[in-house]
Amino acid sequence: MSDYTIAVNYAMFFFMITMFIEWLSSKFLKQKVYNLPDTISSISSGMTNNLKSILKLTVVIISYQWMYEHFAVFDIEASWWVYIIAFIGIDFANYWTHRWNHEFNILWNRHIIHHSSEEYNLACALRQSISSIIQIYFFLYIPLAVIGIPGKVMSILLPLHLFAQFWYHTRLINKMGFLEKIIVTPSHHRVHHAVNDIYIDKNYSAIFIFWDFIFGTFQAELKNEPPVYGIKKPANTWNPIIINFMHLFQLFEDAFRTKKWKDKFRIWFMPTGWRPNDVENKYPIILANIENKKKYKTSTTTFLNLWSSLQLLIHLGMQFHIIYLISYLDISTNSTYGIFSAFEILILYGLFFVSSIAAFTSLMDNSYHSLIIETLKNIIGFSLLIYFPEVLNIYRDIEIPFVLPVLYLIISQSITVYFIIKFSKDKKLSFSL
Repeated sequence: MSDYTIAVNYAMFFFMITMFIEWLSSKFLKQKVYNLPDTISSISSGMTNNLKSILKLTVVIISYQWMYEHFAVFDIEASWWVYIIAFIGIDFANYWTHRWNHEFNILWNRHIIHHSSEEYNLACALRQSISSIIQIYFFLYIPLAVIGIPGKVMSILLPLHLFAQFWYHTRLINKMGFLEKIIVTPSHHRVHHAVNDIYIDKNYSAIFIFWDFIFGTFQAELKNEPPVYGIKKPANTWNPIIINFMHLFQLFEDAFRTKKWKDKFRIWFMPTGWRPNDVENKYPIILANIENKKKYKTSTTTFLNLWSSLQLLIHLGMQFHIIYLISYLDISTNSTYGIFSAFEILILYGLFFVSSIAAFTSLMDNSYHSLIIETLKNIIGFSLLIYFPEVLNIYRDIEIPFVLPVLYLIISQSITVYFIIKFSKDKKLSFSL
């Protein structure tokens, strides 16, 4: 099991506990900071990103270790000052990674999911991308490789640097005095997540706020300008899979529709939001009204809320189960089970996991497509149970009784059908993605 996978195991427990504490604090302070469908969507998004990472479904063009072995000028051993230099270097690279993701059309799709929540809480910090399947910013770490920062140092610091960005996604902490000049605080990051004109594309820093001071992208949170959260073109869905690819789909659509060949090419590399004139005039996009913004809301019932919450808990369990199966199925040696390898079994499980999340979050959208996705998910689920019974193992020689996942698949399908019929009768059924 990789260091990152072990870190994810512990981090998820920590994240859940701190979100619960934030929720309790918000009740005590009488501030509504959580919306159930939004929270379920956020946590579900985080789980899909974790799945991508633990199954290593990312194309690494050039690894840091390769750069270290070929470019290192000095041979230095890990010590406290090496960790400090490396951490600052990672933070500098993160600033530019983050900034470029905001500034170019083709890169915005890698980051849109993180900004898609119309709430601002610890749960929205978990909205991480599954669409960024290619690591393209390796060159930003070349200076660290050149001076000889060991790969082991980077493997320890990179997940720590990522997890350290979690805590400031909250509305419950106000400005923090002199720390506002040194580190990124909740106030700084509230600005970054806001769509108010004065706040757009500001405060890109991850840990140290001085990068924004240096490169001219700092904006303080103003008392007379409360942040409005979300994205300019509202996602209008709880389905994190759709949100992950909605901007990319729009780019392909605009590139196809525009008549100018020049625009078909340059649309990908223009500033985020740029569209060809002929497409913009014929197919205008309705942007959010900041002055009177209405948050996305769908029809729901107590039963649907309870079912969606139960689905979330089941999928949290599935995530830890997948992490366990990585070692149980001996993925490192590419062992085979029947005609399939351990990795292929895990990929199929991953498809089941992602389609299941897409299904129950689309059901929260009151979307007819939830029934289609649910049916596909159950086909995959039954195939796993029949052809790869190894997935029922949960600990050494302990297995989940075959009847339990079968019952789950049948109940899940039945409940989806029930709500599709109900929303159809109530004329609240959506046929859009």
